[in-house]
Amino acid sequence: MPVIRSTEPITHELHGARFHSYATGATGSTELRSWRLELPAGVEGVEHTVSREEVFLVLSGAPRLSLDGEAAVLAAGDVAVAPAGSRLRIATGDTPATVWVTTSAGLTATLPDGTVISPPWAA
Repeated sequence: MPVIRSTEPITHELHGARFHSYATGATGSTELRSWRLELPAGVEGVEHTVSREEVFLVLSGAPRLSLDGEAAVLAAGDVAVAPAGSRLRIATGDTPATVWVTTSAGLTATLPDGTVISPPWAA
């Protein structure tokens, strides 16, 4: 049984955020990818279009999630679902936020300039 301890994730940094990957192909997950997203205060994420559905569970803070131009401030315990093909952006105000994110293997993100990113935490 694969167990990934809270002290064992692989951490990646991108656009001012930290991605702590837990469920990956390397840790035994064949279909799903999960990570803890840490957003410092004052982070304005980069808008991108996701290739696969993503589910966001807010663990702490009050991040602002924008999906296809519609924004909502979320609170701890709130869940948001970003459908495949949606444009999303996540940001924080004066306080940091922590979000648990789950998707299916192979997610890619397309930036407004057409650049496609294959994040290693979702490969």
